[in-house]
Amino acid sequence: MMTEHERMAELLFPEPLKTAEEYEKIYPPRDLPGNAIVTRFAPSPTGFLHIGGLFAAFVAQRAALSTGGRFYLRIEDTDKKREVENGVSGIVKGLGSFGIEINEGMISENEEVGNYGPYIQSRRVGIYHTYAKELVLRGLAYPCFMTEAELSDIRERQEAEKKNPGCYGEYAIYRNITAEEAEKRIADGESYVLRLKSPGNEENRIKFVDGIKGEIEMPENIQDVVILKSDGIPTYHFAHAVDDHLMRTTDVIRGDEWISSVPIHLQFFELLGFRPPRYSHISPVMKEEDGGKRKLSKRKDPEAAVSYYSQVGYPKGAVIEYLLTIANSNYEEWRAENPNTPNEEFEFSLSKMSKAGALFDLVKLSDISKNYISTLTREQVTDEVIAWARENAPQFGAVLEKDIEYTKSVFGVERNEIKPRKELVKWDEAPAYAEYFYDELWDRKRDFDGILPKADIIEILTEYKKVYTPEETAESWFPNVREMSVRLGYAKAPKLYKKDPEAYKGHVGDVSSCIRVAVTGRRNSPDLYEIMQVLGFDKVMKRIDESIELLNK
Repeated sequence: MMTEHERMAELLFPEPLKTAEEYEKIYPPRDLPGNAIVTRFAPSPTGFLHIGGLFAAFVAQRAALSTGGRFYLRIEDTDKKREVENGVSGIVKGLGSFGIEINEGMISENEEVGNYGPYIQSRRVGIYHTYAKELVLRGLAYPCFMTEAELSDIRERQEAEKKNPGCYGEYAIYRNITAEEAEKRIADGESYVLRLKSPGNEENRIKFVDGIKGEIEMPENIQDVVILKSDGIPTYHFAHAVDDHLMRTTDVIRGDEWISSVPIHLQFFELLGFRPPRYSHISPVMKEEDGGKRKLSKRKDPEAAVSYYSQVGYPKGAVIEYLLTIANSNYEEWRAENPNTPNEEFEFSLSKMSKAGALFDLVKLSDISKNYISTLTREQVTDEVIAWARENAPQFGAVLEKDIEYTKSVFGVERNEIKPRKELVKWDEAPAYAEYFYDELWDRKRDFDGILPKADIIEILTEYKKVYTPEETAESWFPNVREMSVRLGYAKAPKLYKKDPEAYKGHVGDVSSCIRVAVTGRRNSPDLYEIMQVLGFDKVMKRIDESIELLNK
């Protein structure tokens, strides 16, 4: 004869289910080194990937990497109402765009890699039902038929009695429902959720050591939280415990908005007989504003969306460097001492993370990005700019791809110097940087105003056509310009002109500016000799002729 708990379990879960013992065999402990940790990123596909989420994923990935462990991507899609189309792909793409590589988990909307899946919660419902049924069999869960009206009445009563809100103790009105009554209500078509029958006591407190914040003490959970919603889908709290156990997660690294849920989670682990993971809670990513700090806002701050960094073209290597500087306080010192060492060799530590929250500073990111780009080879820059342009500026990208070798030369100007020019901060600046190298991109405008009188500029350009040759070397180019300048009545150095401006038409800097504007349209550019070498002799001559024609109008 079945017990009351067995009758309830069979009533609520009539479908055939695997046992907990079977799942323990399907998902055995991982074969990893003793100190290796297993971490995960477990977002919901309900919108764009937030920079705070990227930061949490990055920290989790680096923590696992530093121990030779595993990092996986689990999708928590239990909230179907808020789910967006292609939400999983957006998360996968966002992580991949910034070099956060997963060892296992979801890799697209429907594909996954690894032996501990499914890695998407909506495909694990049978697993959750098995463990929920176990709780019912042990008298630790019950069906709750509370209507919205009943919930509202309880809230009003608790408010009047100045009691904590929620479903617990005397307010959990279906806590002791019998299988017979539950069967009758179900037969009548009443909707229900499955609740935990919490054994917690409001007088008790729990303690746990947070990997970032240290020891935390909190009241024990007394709430009869929902385990399964009315559609049979689990809540985050319950699914989190089951999944992290079966996927053998050792360390849960997540935002500190979840600290208040730790008592619930630890209670689930205890009641299910699971060893709990270590928790590390990351403070929110902050932004300075009006002398204070606030959380990055999805609505107010475009930089809150990870897609922003891809769109404007911050290189993923630069973003990773920046994330490391805000993740570990000693990273900048390590980088200064190891300028050429891959950042994977940095000894990442959760204990060196800020308890107060990372301050996201676009100015600092831009500075790191500028320095990072300056270390790349011309081939690397070309590859990254083209990859960015294919998605964000396809017409520009098409121009670059017409002649890859020429494009490498464009982005190779001043790239082999001991102190390379730091021209680019992010890839969306590449079109403006490169436009005058390509006739189809350049507007052919020249800003000669205020350099010298028109007649003098024409004289300089006409004379320069006579002295510039295809055989010009980097060593001879400027001396030849200086010699021509002196011959035309210009001082060979700016300081000579300053001493006696009446004796000269100008100085050699004015002369080279005229040539620069004629060739590039700009008064400031990287090394002019290198630019002319990239453009080629014929194009340089043509541009000088065009400039003379323009000045003669």
